[in-house]
Amino acid sequence: MPAGCAFDLAHYVELLEAARAGGYRFAFFDDEPREGDVLLRHDVDMSLAAALTMAELEAERDVQATYFLMTRSDFYNLDSHSGVDALARLRELGHRVGLHGVYPDATLDDRFDAVLAWHTPEPAYMSEPVPGVVNVMQEGYFDPARYRSDSNQHWRSGCPHAELAAGGFDWLQLLVHPEIWVYDGSTMRETMASQLDAERELRWRQLAENRIDLT
Repeated sequence: MPAGCAFDLAHYVELLEAARAGGYRFAFFDDEPREGDVLLRHDVDMSLAAALTMAELEAERDVQATYFLMTRSDFYNLDSHSGVDALARLRELGHRVGLHGVYPDATLDDRFDAVLAWHTPEPAYMSEPVPGVVNVMQEGYFDPARYRSDSNQHWRSGCPHAELAAGGFDWLQLLVHPEIWVYDGSTMRETMASQLDAERELRWRQLAENRIDLT
């Protein structure tokens, strides 16, 4: 990874600024991308708190993204108070909310826009069209040369900030996982340890809020 391309919020801001410098606009998945579009996408695998931190940072810079949330997560519950509040806040900030689906469940309700990103998809169905929704990996929205992902804290084609600043893409789908950038760590294991430390404090607060005697 080039010097300065750390997975932290400071460099994430540099990525956003690079896209602006390159003349790009941040777009949603309403239509197939046009020249100059960056389809900024967040798959929220583990942490609503991290998603909200990133969403606030983007809104402060007039950047809109699509956040893909799970209804079958082992890590958060959209029906909880915190889940309902997170959904509302993402909307208030001007972002879109899509379904981060677990195959084969692509059931959307009124919490979601008609856009889907599969969670840990198998190649056999990853890019297959889904009736009634946009699959972000389907033809027209996905092209390997116009796609960058930070999965597992690794840019497989290199950090895109320099190419964005230079206007090197005609359009780009950019997948960013909030947990990787919000929590500290130079490796995925270190970053996940930081997230667990933060969630320990959260769980203490939730215990108190649920009137658990902690004396």
